[in-house]
Amino acid sequence: MAEEMNWTWMLLSFPFGISAQAFRGWRWRQTLNPIGEHPRMGTCVNSVFISYAASLLVPRVGEFTRCGILKRYDGVSFAKALGTVVTERAIDSLVVMCVCGMTLLFQLNVFNTFFDETGTSIDSVLSHFSAAGYAVTAVCGIAAIWLLHVLLKKLSIYNKVKTTLGGIWQGVLSLKDIRNIPLFILLTIGIWASYFLHYYLTFFCFDFTKDLGLACALVTFVVGSIAVIVPTPNGAGPWHFAVKTMLILYGVAESDALYFVLIVHTVQTMLVIALGVWAWAALSFTGSTRKETQPDTQRNGIDNQKQHF
Repeated sequence: MAEEMNWTWMLLSFPFGISAQAFRGWRWRQTLNPIGEHPRMGTCVNSVFISYAASLLVPRVGEFTRCGILKRYDGVSFAKALGTVVTERAIDSLVVMCVCGMTLLFQLNVFNTFFDETGTSIDSVLSHFSAAGYAVTAVCGIAAIWLLHVLLKKLSIYNKVKTTLGGIWQGVLSLKDIRNIPLFILLTIGIWASYFLHYYLTFFCFDFTKDLGLACALVTFVVGSIAVIVPTPNGAGPWHFAVKTMLILYGVAESDALYFVLIVHTVQTMLVIALGVWAWAALSFTGSTRKETQPDTQRNGIDNQKQHF
């Protein structure tokens, strides 16, 4: 069946897969500037490329990897960078929720069928929780945080942990000091529009999906975006199941739907790997702008000795 694919559309989707990650790097740099960190644009973009590739090995490790890259090459505070990543993820979650809500309203019947077919029901999940259960959970959570605070305070690393958490919190609050809010919004839209186009164009690669329309693409994109919350490499498994099930509801044969998710996910994962390798190679030839304080200290000591003599 691979011979019957229109690979031109797959190739046309690649620039959007690249731009989604590039826009994320540009937006990340914008959130770092208000807290006194000014990494190079290329370092930000390449660190994002590597972070996606690293997450294929260990899910979610990419978020820490890109912060470590900025620290190594541009001397950016790891804690502050991590805080801005938290802010980024909160914004992205809000975008997904908004898109999901609008899609749910326009395609409510399809989602109801999806929940019935998969045995998923929000009401059934929430019915297991009561007001007392929520209260007990909240009390236990507060108690656990307080106990952790007391234990850390007894340890010698308390001040270091406190400083690190302060840096993270400063990064989280960076959003309120962003100078060019319209640009931030435009980049956010660009990220998710690129993600969608990167996925949607693959519909035209196959005869059984090319006529399904924009609504089907949006619905399957939404359920796929929700599925990747599960920490697996590039959403492998949950993404396949969610998208395949939704395509079947739109009339695609089960074998064809399985073929679609396997091909699309594999090719897009290969693009992530290629970008990660390219970024790693690019950073290997990139000089570090990290400020080294030790040589300055030594030079000051030598100067003081000369003055003494």
